[in-house]
Amino acid sequence: MSSAPFTVLIPARLSSSRLPGKPLADIAGLPMVVRVAQRASRSGAARCVVAADDESILAACTAHGVAAVLTRNDHASGSDRLAEACALLGLDGDDIVVNVQGDEPLIAPELIDAVAALLPRQPSASMGTAAHAIDSLADFVNPNVVKVVCDAQGMAHYFSRAPIPFAREHADQAWWETASAALGYPGFAPLRHIGIYSYRAGFLRSFPQLSQAPTEALEALEQLRALWHGHRIAVHVTPHAPGPGVDTREDLERVRAQLSNPSA
Repeated sequence: MSSAPFTVLIPARLSSSRLPGKPLADIAGLPMVVRVAQRASRSGAARCVVAADDESILAACTAHGVAAVLTRNDHASGSDRLAEACALLGLDGDDIVVNVQGDEPLIAPELIDAVAALLPRQPSASMGTAAHAIDSLADFVNPNVVKVVCDAQGMAHYFSRAPIPFAREHADQAWWETASAALGYPGFAPLRHIGIYSYRAGFLRSFPQLSQAPTEALEALEQLRALWHGHRIAVHVTPHAPGPGVDTREDLERVRAQLSNPSA
């Protein structure tokens, strides 16, 4: 549990190239964004607010008792949307904000709490996020699986779509299964980044004004902008892989099946 109050913000954009109308997709009788907000409200957050870009999302939230604010529909990124939401809600300075993606209806409330708790414990960090150990070579080499390498204090060195850290003497192998102990680091494994973030609101409101990093543009990973400009990102390593998010129609059907099954 976080030792300081925090607000969960859930960015929700109606347009999606792979799944149009995604925030309003029905999942076991509720719009997806409402499902996400209900899960997030089970965390220790003082409040959970949807940052919507369309009146229809706002209406769906209102109909189900979910707090929401209407933001501009021309933001370049989710961070820009959240920065506007912070301004609308009067959040600034050291107020802690957790960004929960609007397509994560199975997110664990405990994970939200753990990411929120990073910043009170790590005063030098501007952001917090999460990761878990990769257990398959297929995930390690998959560019759609974002990796993160941390230092001894649990701060992110770098995020990449490439397989990092790269084991020079064990290329194309699951080196963490065969070489970690021999190297003197038993249990050391690559980490898969989980797309949840905590911020101090003052930093979040200033983030869109930072110039884009070349690494960010190359990797298509917005968090690299913070590292490029010298900000630190604390990482919570969880033993549990997150529930599936929803990017495609197939993802949606998988989550529908899981939430429609009372024993799931």
